Amino acid sequence: MHTEGLILIIASYLIGSIPTGIVIARLTGAPDPRTIGSGNIGATNVMRAAGRGAGIITLLIDILKGAVPVILTKYIFSGSVAIISIAGIAAFLGHIFPLFLGFKGGKGVATALGIFLVIAPLHAVAALASFVVITIATRYVSLGSITASFLIVVLFWFFPHTKAYTPLAAAICLLIIIRHTENIKRFLNGTENKIGTLSMIGRE
Repeated sequence: MHTEGLILIIASYLIGSIPTGIVIARLTGAPDPRTIGSGNIGATNVMRAAGRGAGIITLLIDILKGAVPVILTKYIFSGSVAIISIAGIAAFLGHIFPLFLGFKGGKGVATALGIFLVIAPLHAVAALASFVVITIATRYVSLGSITASFLIVVLFWFFPHTKAYTPLAAAICLLIIIRHTENIKRFLNGTENKIGTLSMIGRE
């Protein structure tokens, strides 16, 4: 791998590591999201800590954390699947294992969306639509996230023009499932939190 590629991959990880939720909370004078609710630094918990506007800003920036490294890599390396995939997974790992927070980050769904929006926009929109439908139908955000991550793998594998990116999609899907282990346990036990309920405030 060229030096430029290595630098870009490291930069992708560092971009992913930016603790958006904590930065936004501090800028708005809100409590550290790690100290309330689920303790997660993602948009949902930031919304609890700092309000809807702060949560939306966090969501958008977390999406950009995935999109920007992939855009830069595609531009510099003329669409090299291998380097784009490595840069994408580096940004994703940065979000869930951030250097700046002792490797304790978010669940990575928004950052994954940013990655896939650049690589295959239609696949990403389809997965996002499935997330919305499943979440509204069941009121389980975790179920919507896991379902969408499975669907994106199927879509990448099924269509020839994106099949080369299937390993990237599968790796991200697996990591998302691992990050939702506690949610899965609660779902199987019938104690998972639903959106729109008071119990949602306790944890994600």
